[in-house]
Amino acid sequence: MDTEFEAMTAREQAEGIRTRQFSARELLDAHLARIAEVNPAINAVVTLDEEGARAAATAADERTMAGGPLGPLHGVPMTHKDTHDTAGMRTTFGSPLHRDRVPAGDSLVIARLKAAGVITTGKTNVPEFAAGSHTFNPVFGTTVNPYDPSKSAGGSSGGTAAAIAARIQPAGDGSDMGGSVRTPAAFCNLAGLRPSAGRIPAEEPYSWLGRAGVLARRTSDVAYVMACVSGPDRCDPAALPEPGSLFDVALRENLTGVRIGWTPGFGLAVPVEPEVLDVLAGVLPVFERLGATVEEACPDLRDADEVFSTTRAFDLALKYGDLLPEHRGEIKDSLVWNLEKGLALTVEDLMSATRARRRLHTAVTGFFGRYDLLIAPATQVLPFPAELEYPRAVGGTEFDTYLGWMRAATLVSATGLPALSVPAGFSGGLPVGLQIVGAHGADLDLLHAANAFELATGFAATAPPS
Repeated sequence: MDTEFEAMTAREQAEGIRTRQFSARELLDAHLARIAEVNPAINAVVTLDEEGARAAATAADERTMAGGPLGPLHGVPMTHKDTHDTAGMRTTFGSPLHRDRVPAGDSLVIARLKAAGVITTGKTNVPEFAAGSHTFNPVFGTTVNPYDPSKSAGGSSGGTAAAIAARIQPAGDGSDMGGSVRTPAAFCNLAGLRPSAGRIPAEEPYSWLGRAGVLARRTSDVAYVMACVSGPDRCDPAALPEPGSLFDVALRENLTGVRIGWTPGFGLAVPVEPEVLDVLAGVLPVFERLGATVEEACPDLRDADEVFSTTRAFDLALKYGDLLPEHRGEIKDSLVWNLEKGLALTVEDLMSATRARRRLHTAVTGFFGRYDLLIAPATQVLPFPAELEYPRAVGGTEFDTYLGWMRAATLVSATGLPALSVPAGFSGGLPVGLQIVGAHGADLDLLHAANAFELATGFAATAPPS
């Protein structure tokens, strides 16, 4: 059963501190107690700074009593993804090469969370260099699913997702290149937003494919945290101009007049487990009851595989390719493969991918001239056994690489559009996620739709078994 604190949203926790119903220290005590209770079984939190967190909570309570202005997340304790730099706190990327790395500064998303009042308590597990959608690495081991500890929590934001699902905290930061927010959100019964490019400024603006995102147990909390972490910054000249206050609105509870296209296979016969499709087919009428029109339709995504695979390989090689000559034996094989693919790219490969991206952009722009939203499976599989590296086949279709089982996410990533996973039900006790995609800049439309669906279905309220 949820305790009083564990059942609260991030907004409710912050409001409780602001109105002095409880203190930041009391909330932190509950947060740390929950980590001690559940983390040994799920291995979500891999670095913990209890002393620093207690000092920060004491300072937060002093600010509360002083009566001055308080941030929207004032006093809320939170662990962070272990690929986001935290000043003075170990950030390893799940790699033995960075086992003892302690950055001097914060990543932008962490700096903004702290500015909003978050108390940083620790770091959550990731796959090695965040490559892959299953969270395991040789430094900290495997993170498992609170709904079934024999199963994967997804990745690469799997540690954060497991911590949120296990009621350690109500929301958290993630990042998503090929599903790293959406897949763990789907596996762990959460809402998870991969925002539009530039919505949360990129500290490496040359890379458009990967971006920071937010996960939470409630869609309203995704919006609440997005109000704190989004908005332009001079580090990213392509950042969207709207301030974070764009998300400080009441989310809709109906979808009157919204035009939705539904695709079970992305127009490409992408293999999806029947159990996943059965759950999603059962909830499609919810959108119509909420006032939307739904018909089977999908943009032409034939170019998406080339765009994603080439761009991902190039970005990974640019970021980590220099490690191969001296550290090949200390990097997992699937990542070595992707780095070698990136280093072998030719000018012709890059030109071809650019032309493909142009065609893909034309296709999705046309689609979103006719429809407001696209809905689709968030994942092709249910949470799979945690001892596997990745599913080698789905529905009899075998995959050549570790990316094959992730196409429900990677095809959408290639479009560059915002996408969100929302809880859509369960199969055999395992969560299933529905992916909602919108036009560039339409992040708030996704949150409105997800909130209405969430309230109508109630799936998000289902906690893991005790």
